Amino acid sequence: MTDPRSIEFDLPRLRMSALSWGPDDGRPAICLHGFPDSARSWKSLAPLLAANGFRVIAPFTRGYAPTGPAPDDDYSIGALMSDVVDLHTHLGRPADAVLIGHDWGAFTAYGLAAYPGSPFAAHIAMSVPPLPAIDNRRRGLAGGARLLAKQLRYSWYVLYFQLPLAPERTLNRVIPRLWRDWSPPGTDVRDGVAAALAALPDRAHRRAAVSYYRYAVRFTRPAPQYRGLHRFRLKLPTHPVLVLQGEQDGAVRVEYFDGAIDALPPGSRVRTIPGAGHFLQLDQPETVAAAILDYLKVDRVRSS
Repeated sequence: MTDPRSIEFDLPRLRMSALSWGPDDGRPAICLHGFPDSARSWKSLAPLLAANGFRVIAPFTRGYAPTGPAPDDDYSIGALMSDVVDLHTHLGRPADAVLIGHDWGAFTAYGLAAYPGSPFAAHIAMSVPPLPAIDNRRRGLAGGARLLAKQLRYSWYVLYFQLPLAPERTLNRVIPRLWRDWSPPGTDVRDGVAAALAALPDRAHRRAAVSYYRYAVRFTRPAPQYRGLHRFRLKLPTHPVLVLQGEQDGAVRVEYFDGAIDALPPGSRVRTIPGAGHFLQLDQPETVAAAILDYLKVDRVRSS
């Protein structure tokens, strides 16, 4: 079955909408999207995981419709971590649950991989390097500065999103540009763009999406209930992590993944996915699924 089911979860601080694939009694795999994106970006990867016995749950994270804007207006990484821990609890605290995060979801996965009390059996991060593992010493001062200058050209939108009002009003133009820039040349991004815009249907949702970046860049202090988790957001993982990057990612310089494995705990892996851009789960779903299943030591069901 490739069509997802729509489900909702009444969590302590948020009513969360999600898509689900696979058997209800399957091993849970919670897949977190990023920006500019939605739970629909798992539409190609999720059926492959479901065919191998997983119950894939892809939430629309706080601020992405049909999930509403956060009632407490908090868009810190600590809040995102708290939401997925609450979701895990709602599911009955399964000991074998897997957390898969892409883009902002990857920051959540890294934060929980650094949290000693993470309830997840495995942590997988896609398209974002583990920031504490970036080692500019191997490049020298000049090399690190050159790489940063290149990355800042990629990350112009992060600074743009610090402006008042304008970002929310122009996302219908910014989002298509980001999808084109971040994907391999010739990629048809129309479905991805449409899904991303559908998840941000009004000013409140668009403000929420932009607020993720405002919280991060301005080091906004999260609400008290999130601070315990939030402090792990920039710590090195202590749980093993599978890190996947697209070879043609136009959002993050691939050099930032160099040497990451040396700083990650034993059992971690860093894999480059050929032919994939930032949205590698859409660009190369078969290869990504194989990498995940191999890491989790799952005997794959071969697709015909």
